[in-house]
Order: sequence, then structure tokens, then C-alpha cells
Amino acid sequence: MNMNLQSSNSPYQDRLRQPLVLAVDDNEDNLQLLAQLLVLLECSHITATDGHTAVLMAQNYQPNLILLDMMLPDLDGIEVVSRLKQDPETMDIPIIAVTAMARLEDQQRFLLAGCKEYIKKPYIIEELEATIRRCLA
Repeated sequence: MNMNLQSSNSPYQDRLRQPLVLAVDDNEDNLQLLAQLLVLLECSHITATDGHTAVLMAQNYQPNLILLDMMLPDLDGIEVVSRLKQDPETMDIPIIAVTAMARLEDQQRFLLAGCKEYIKKPYIIEELEATIRRCLA
């Protein structure tokens, strides 16, 4: 049986060949910007606007990468990372901290918590793209 995934528009089949990225931000404009960038990078994406939803989506969808805003309305990013790193189902998913907190101490805190990389807001698109590509490689 010869299956040509290229000719199908099935979202499931698209996900078979595209990495899935979970973008988490409580700001809709930031989420839209991330979603547009992920489409350009040929990634499938899902989004969450709070920490509890982010943890559930990571557990349910097993994304290849998580872009995580560190200041969320319910759980802060450190707590989200902690919950994901304690769960055998999600502990190996790379997480990029995406935040306006730009002090060196903040950056070190996020990396120590388990984030693989750190991106400052406002984004430099080329830097964000390079970081996403590096984490998905």
C-alpha cells in the first residue's frame, strides 16, 4: 500500500511530518505572533493561555517543544516547568522560556528549573527562529 502523505490535507497526517510545538502565553497578540512564526517554520502548533492548561496539553499531546511564557496568571513558568519535569511523560520535552524578565538571575533561574533555552521579549524574530530550530534538531 503506497501512502502519499503530501497529497492529504488531514491535520493528523500533517502532524506526522511536522514537529508539534506548544506555545503558552496569556497575551493573545504574543500567541498569534508565535503561531505565525511556527507556521513559517513548518511546525504544527497548539496553544495555551495559562499554566494548568499548558501542563494538561503537554501531557495529552506530547509536543516536540514548548515555548513557555514565564509570567502566567495561575501558575508561574517555574511551577509549570517543575510539574512537567516531574512527570515521566513530559520530562524530556525541551522547554524554551519566553519572558520579559531579562536579568541574568532570572535567566539562570529558568535554566536551573529545567528550561533548555531562554528568549527575551520583545522577540528578535531571527533569534527566536534559530532557538526553535536548535531545540527541534
